[in-house]
Amino acid sequence: MPKKRKSGGKSASHKGQSTTVQCANCGRFIPRSKAKQVTKRVSLVDGRIYKELRDAGAVIQRPTQRVYYCVSCAIHKHRISQRAKSTRKT
Repeated sequence: MPKKRKSGGKSASHKGQSTTVQCANCGRFIPRSKAKQVTKRVSLVDGRIYKELRDAGAVIQRPTQRVYYCVSCAIHKHRISQRAKSTRKT
């Protein structure tokens, strides 16, 4: 049977088995090298309170949160896009 991808769909190679992470959308466990990582900023304060504090001159930190998605959920939530049919390997 022909092999579709040389890497097997994973970004890390020659490292043995990679750790698993859980998809933030569906809960599926997938290898970390195959998961799509999305970094987003999280606000700790409500929007209305944030505006008042900012107008008062306060500096409010917004920590980053790392979220992992499986490939199907990342495509469904538009975090990544499918390649054009002409560039896909058949």
